Amino acid sequence: MNQRRPDSPAKAGEPIAALRDRILDTASSLFYREGVHAVGVDLVVKKSGIAKTSLYRHFGSKDALIAAFLEREDADFWRQWGAIADRHQDDPEAELAAYLEWMAERLRRPGYCGCPQLNVAAELRDPDHPARRIAQAHKDKMRGHLSVLAKRLDLKRPDAVGAQLALAFDGAFISAPFGHTELLVATLNGTVQLIVEPGQR
Repeated sequence: MNQRRPDSPAKAGEPIAALRDRILDTASSLFYREGVHAVGVDLVVKKSGIAKTSLYRHFGSKDALIAAFLEREDADFWRQWGAIADRHQDDPEAELAAYLEWMAERLRRPGYCGCPQLNVAAELRDPDHPARRIAQAHKDKMRGHLSVLAKRLDLKRPDAVGAQLALAFDGAFISAPFGHTELLVATLNGTVQLIVEPGQR
């Protein structure tokens, strides 16, 4: 007779928050590497060593788990972005250069599979899916931040420039899984230079 598999004995007495984090850590790694459609709840349960009831107790559904994955990715992204912005509050040109350097580091990361928000949005076509809404908000926020930066750079039509910069960044994210990283980094830098060239002021 099948019995409910208990949570990993090695984790007996594990705090509730730690158990939730373990589930989310496992799911996030799988979702990012394999895609959200390819990864089912059963695989997350197997890899994390928890009972399926624990997963549903903490997240309620696979859709909620995907949304939690993107929420954490979003928070980490903006934490790093904010740290760069804080260091260059009085120098928008240095700030943009720092974003490009940070982008290059991400693109060169071993096993980098591109932007998780873009990846999830490509798989989940329903605009009302909770994870799709998180991805949309992330991209809207990026475009807004870049538009503000364009205004600080004293560029004409800062909203249009912000949208162009966001498109350049997203193009790099999407292209990352295909390799040719150094060419991609150089192309991104060159594209951004053309967008913000002095003639735009």
